[in-house]
Amino acid sequence: MTTFRGQDAPATAAGTDRAEPGHPRTGLLGRLLRGQSLSAWFVELVRFLAVGGSAYVVDVGLFNLLRFGPGELLGDKPLTAKVVSVTVAVVVAWLGNRYWTFAGSRQPSRRRELTMFALVNLGGMAIAVGVLAMSHYVLGFTSPLADNIAANGVGLVLGTAFRYVCYRYLVFTADGGAAPR
Repeated sequence: MTTFRGQDAPATAAGTDRAEPGHPRTGLLGRLLRGQSLSAWFVELVRFLAVGGSAYVVDVGLFNLLRFGPGELLGDKPLTAKVVSVTVAVVVAWLGNRYWTFAGSRQPSRRRELTMFALVNLGGMAIAVGVLAMSHYVLGFTSPLADNIAANGVGLVLGTAFRYVCYRYLVFTADGGAAPR
């Protein structure tokens, strides 16, 4: 007798209901969720955005303080100011993501995780600095507003998307059962 999915179809190994091709949990969606429910993934995304929002405040605040604040420490060096502000924001982001957003999948080796996190953030910073360089030096938009739109608007959005994908699939990849150190 032929059975169709949903009509007494047996569950696969260990009682799991492994989806057949074409089922909503296979393909791109299944790979994106990495075994999580949609609601668990949504909570992870909200936490990531909250941590990112905190890091954003640090990044933008420090960038503007260095460029335009008292003494204009890096007033004529927008790229250096951005590198410094992003570096400080990365530390804030690593702590928040390690201990809150991806706490269940952090690496057993803190050193490996931090190295991967730093490399991913170098890529994210390169995106933001590249957008700022293009805007400031190639297109000639040199006002404080233009620098902020380039670095803290367009560059940040592109860098954030890059970081989330890399954190999820390259940095915080240990099983939820792994004992973090």
